[in-house]
Amino acid sequence: MAPAAPPPPATPSPEHTGSALELLVHGVGGATPQEMLGDPRTVRVTGDTTAAVYRRTEDAHGEKHPERYGNEPVAEAYCWSGLTSGNGSRALWLLLLPFMVVNLAHWMRPTATGRTRAVRLYGVLVRLVALSLTVLLTAAACEVALDLLAWQCAGADACAERRSWLGFLSERQDGWWSQPGRRLALAALVPTALVGLLWYLSNRTWSAYESQRPLDGKDFDEDDPFGAAAAHGPDAPGPDAPGPDADGSPRRGAPVRPALGRPGFWYGRRLVARLRAAHTAAGFLTVAAAVAGAAARHDRGAEGPVPRIIGAAVEGGIVLCALVVLWVVCRRGRSERTRDTRLDGALISCLPGSALALLALAVLYASWSRPDWQSSGTLPGEATFRFLALGQGVLVVALAVVARGLYRRTPEPHTVLYGLGGPAVAMLACALGGVMTGGVAQRVADWLDGPGTPGMGREADIAGPPVLLSWQASVIPVLLLLLLVPVLVLVVRTARTARRLGPVVEAEYAPEEPDEGRTRRIARIRATAALTDSAPWIVGVVSAATLLLGAGAIAGSWYSDQVPGRAADGSGPLLESLADAAQSTGSWLIGFGFILFVAGGRRAYKDASARRTIGILWDVGTFWPRAAHPFAPPCYAERAVPDLASRMSAWTSTMPRGRLVISGHSQGSVLAASAVWQLPDATRRRVALLTYGSPLERLYGRWFPAYFGAGPLLGLHRSVHCWRNLWRATDPIGGPVRIGADPDPGVDRGPLKDPLAYGRTTRLPLPEPILGHSDYQADPAFADARADLLAELGPLVPRQTEARTQKGTSGRSSG
Repeated sequence: MAPAAPPPPATPSPEHTGSALELLVHGVGGATPQEMLGDPRTVRVTGDTTAAVYRRTEDAHGEKHPERYGNEPVAEAYCWSGLTSGNGSRALWLLLLPFMVVNLAHWMRPTATGRTRAVRLYGVLVRLVALSLTVLLTAAACEVALDLLAWQCAGADACAERRSWLGFLSERQDGWWSQPGRRLALAALVPTALVGLLWYLSNRTWSAYESQRPLDGKDFDEDDPFGAAAAHGPDAPGPDAPGPDADGSPRRGAPVRPALGRPGFWYGRRLVARLRAAHTAAGFLTVAAAVAGAAARHDRGAEGPVPRIIGAAVEGGIVLCALVVLWVVCRRGRSERTRDTRLDGALISCLPGSALALLALAVLYASWSRPDWQSSGTLPGEATFRFLALGQGVLVVALAVVARGLYRRTPEPHTVLYGLGGPAVAMLACALGGVMTGGVAQRVADWLDGPGTPGMGREADIAGPPVLLSWQASVIPVLLLLLLVPVLVLVVRTARTARRLGPVVEAEYAPEEPDEGRTRRIARIRATAALTDSAPWIVGVVSAATLLLGAGAIAGSWYSDQVPGRAADGSGPLLESLADAAQSTGSWLIGFGFILFVAGGRRAYKDASARRTIGILWDVGTFWPRAAHPFAPPCYAERAVPDLASRMSAWTSTMPRGRLVISGHSQGSVLAASAVWQLPDATRRRVALLTYGSPLERLYGRWFPAYFGAGPLLGLHRSVHCWRNLWRATDPIGGPVRIGADPDPGVDRGPLKDPLAYGRTTRLPLPEPILGHSDYQADPAFADARADLLAELGPLVPRQTEARTQKGTSGRSSG
C-alpha cells in the first residue's frame, strides 16, 4: 500500500498589499494639523506656511513600516486655511464683495450641450456686468471726491468755512487752486489712487494664486488625452474626437471630460491678466471722463482761452480707448482645454498705460486757466449713474434670457430657479455695488452739509449727490417690507415641519422613553437645516424685487429730477410723509450697511476669531477662478487643487501598490473632488473618495450645474475606484450626492443618526450633542466607511508575495 501523499502546504492568509494613505482635507473655517490628526506632535511633509501637508511625527516614514498599521491607513492632513483667512489685510476683501458675487454668476450657467455661441454670449454678458461694477465704483469715488468735495463744498462758502482743510480750494481764497478745473484735477487723485490700489491687489494676488501650475501634460494619458472613456460619464466619445472650444464649451463629438478635469481649468493667468488690464483702464478712463467732461462742457458753452478742439480731442481719445476696453472684455474668455501660458504683454502694459496717459492729458486740460469759470449746482454726473443702472438692468435681463434658453435645451431638475440662478446672483451683485457706492455718497453728503439735508433745498449748503442715489436708497425700506412675507412663510413652515418631525424622531430612537424637550430640539434643528433648500427662492424673490424697484427708482428720478421727498410735494400729507420717511430711512440704512462693512473689516483686522469668521465667507465665495472680474478676491482653489492632485499623483507613483483614500469635509470635499478630476485616469482608478458634510450636490450641483450637476457627479463616481458620502439630516450644508445610476451605486450613507444617543445610557452617561455639520469623524459610521473603501481598493495577495514585492517598492511619501 502506497504511503499517503503529504498534505499541501497551507496557503498564507491574504492581506492587503502595500501601504494605505488617508489624505484629510478640512472644510470652511480652517483647522490646525494638530486638530485634524488628533496629535499635538506633527511634522510638515511638503508645502509652505500658506498651505501644506502634515503628518503625525511618528508617521513621518510610515510607508517603510506598513506592518505597524495593519489595515489602518497613514493619516495626512492638508491645511489650506492660510489661503483665505491668513493675515489681517484679507479682511479688507469685504470691500470687494460685489466683485466676488458677480464672479460667481459666471459659473452658474446651466448645463449646455452643443450651444457654443449661447455659452459664449452668457460669458460676455457676465463680464460686461462685471465691468459696469468697476465703472460704478470708480464713478462713486469721483462723485465723492470731484463733485461733493471739490465742486460743491469747495465752491460753497458756507461749506468750505466749516471744513478748514478745504480752505485752500475755496473760491473766496482766490488762490491758484480756487479755479474749478484745478480743484477737479487735484481731487482726481483720490479715484485714481483707488483704481491703482485695486490693480496692485489684483496683480499681487495674481502672481501668488494664479501661478500654481497644475499637473504637467505628461501626467495625462497619451492614449486618452482628454479623458474620454466610459469612466467619465455616459456616452463619452472616443479619444480621437476634437477637444473643447477655447472658452471651455465642448464641440460636437468632443469627449465628455468634466470641465474641472481639463488641464487649463485651474490655470487661467492669461484671462485674469487681460481683464485686469481692461478694468484698470476702464477705471482710469472713468476718472478722465469726469475731469475732461466738465472742462469741455464749460468750453463749449462759453468763449474762453482754451481752444475747443483740445477738449474734443481728449474726449475722442477717451471714447476710442473705451471701445478697445469693450473689445478686450467681449473677446473669447477662458481656455480650459489648455493652460493660458502665453500672456499678452503688449496689451497688458499698453492698455492701462494709454488710459493713464489720457487721464494725465485730461488733468492738464482741466488745469488750464479759466478765470470766468465758477462751480455751481452739481457736476453733470446724474446721467452717468442713470445709464449705469439702466445698463446693468438690461444686461441682467439679457443674461436671464440666455440662461433660460440654455436650461430649456438641457433641463436638469435640481438646477435652482430653472436656470436663472446666475442672473439672480448678478442682480444681487449690482444691488450690493449700489448699496456700497450710494452709501458712501449719501453719508459724505450728509457730513459735509451739517444740519441740512442734501437735495431737499431747506438749509442745505450743497445740492448733494445725484437724485438717483436717493431714489435707490428710498426703495430699500420697501424691499425689506416685501421680504417680510417670504420670511414669515419660512418661519411658519419651519415650525410646522418641526412639529411634524417630532413623532418621527421618537420612532427612530424607540424604545427609549420620550423626552419632549429633547425631541423638540432635535426636530427643530432638522427643520432649520432644511432651510438651506429654500435659499434659491429667497434669492430669486430678492433679485426680482430689486430689479423692479430699481427700475422704478430710475423712472422716478428721470421723471421728477428731484429726490423723493421733494418729488412728493403737493401729493397729499400721507404720500409726503411716506416719501420723506422712505428717503431718510433708506439713506440711513444704506449708510449703516456700509459702516457695518468697514467696522467688520476693522474688527477682523485686529481680531483673529472675527477674521476666521470672515474667512468662512471667502472659503465658499472664492472657490471659483476669476473669470468675470479680476478685482475679485483671488481663487484659493488655483493653489489648493494642484496641491492635492500633485500630492496624490506623487504618492501613487512612489507607492505602486499603495492604496489612497482622499477624505474631504464640507468645502474640503469640493476641493477633493476637483483634485480627483485633475488626476490622470490610471491614478484616478487607484483612488477612493470619502466625503462627509459635503455640499457637492446640495449647493454646488444645484447652483453650478454645468460643473457639479448630475452628469459630472456620475462621471466622477465612474472614474474613481470607489466613493462613499456621509450626511446627516441635521446638517444645514452637507447632504446626499444622489448619483443617478442603475443599479444604485451605493455612494450615499445616511442620514446618520444625530445625536448618537437620545438619552443617558450606561455607555454614554452624559447627553450626547447634536453635531450637525461638525465632527463626522466621531461617528462610528466614518470608520466603517473608510474600512469599506480600503477593502474595496485591494487587491488581495498572499503575505509571502507581499513581502517579496515590498523589497523593491518601499519609499517615502514626502514627494
